[in-house]
Amino acid sequence: MRKVRFGIGEFYHIYNCGVDKRSVFLETEDFERFLQSIREFNSQRPIGSLFENSFRDKTKLGNRVAKLVDIVGYCLNPNHFHLILKQRLDGGVSEFMHRLGSGYTQYFNIKHKRSGSLFQGKFKAIHVDSNEYLLHLSAYVNLNNRVHHVNDRSSKSSWGEYLGDNGNTRVKDIILKQFKNPSEYKKFAESSLRNILERKKLYKELENILLE
Repeated sequence: MRKVRFGIGEFYHIYNCGVDKRSVFLETEDFERFLQSIREFNSQRPIGSLFENSFRDKTKLGNRVAKLVDIVGYCLNPNHFHLILKQRLDGGVSEFMHRLGSGYTQYFNIKHKRSGSLFQGKFKAIHVDSNEYLLHLSAYVNLNNRVHHVNDRSSKSSWGEYLGDNGNTRVKDIILKQFKNPSEYKKFAESSLRNILERKKLYKELENILLE
């Protein structure tokens, strides 16, 4: 039973890592498949597999099919991922993550000739209970590869989308509308990340002192 209860219109930090901290993204194609899954499994209507969904005429559906969640931000690192989700429908987060996790695991196991669980148990979820928390979390998630010293070629994040490369502008606007322009957000996010890393370093130093 989860301690976190998912509510409509609420924001959540969702994350998980590979079982035994193994890598879950081995190639560029793996990152792209996960991102495709994020887009296509985010639908109130069951789509079956991504292969089956590729044959459907999406132009006839238009915007009639409700989304389960809004994707506010993401970062995919070699052995784990972070998402910021806003629940749109009752049970949306749980349903979306179930489809995403099971669909990607099936793809990964077939491609890389393995079996069994890929992720470390149920996904982790933290309720984002304030706007300030949401803003700083967006910086942490968008720049999470820097937290773990992973280069840009070995990770994928929504950072570029926030700076204007591409992506779902409406969802990004949840964050960006609070800044004059993407450049101002960039300064905020990089400053926020520095503060997060400094606090993390101080915490580790304090922990080492207490253990001596």
